[in-house]
Amino acid sequence: MWNQARLGVSLILVGMMMFAISLHAQTPQLTGQSEFRAKQILGTTVHIEGNISIGKVEDIVFREDGLIEYLVVLNEGKLVSVPWAAAKFNFEKRVATVGITREQYKLIPNFTVETYPRFFTPEYQIQTYKYYGLTPAQERRIERQIDRKEKR
Repeated sequence: MWNQARLGVSLILVGMMMFAISLHAQTPQLTGQSEFRAKQILGTTVHIEGNISIGKVEDIVFREDGLIEYLVVLNEGKLVSVPWAAAKFNFEKRVATVGITREQYKLIPNFTVETYPRFFTPEYQIQTYKYYGLTPAQERRIERQIDRKEKR
């Protein structure tokens, strides 16, 4: 009876190990650095299409849940908001690229340290994201809910 109990426990352990191995195989593996520090982002040069520099990351705006919402980019004394989702980073070169043209960039309102915008008002978020061809996260959730209701 003791041998049967040990065999049962052994089979359970082998099954758990096989399950863990299969989960590990299904999990995407990160290569290189997977965490970053604020000092790696602050001071990063920001480019738009055509490899045109629009300034450096001066500040970071966090959401209430601790996730980054915006980069604040400084160029010639003026500040501009760049949604975090719009920037693609090359941390080794300390460059972030934003996929907009010079003409699109010229349309984006700027501000100064004395006139910071209210980043989390729905109007500001929708308008700012629109300049970059994006939709804020809460708007995407609402759109998905509407789509689901329409499909019913």
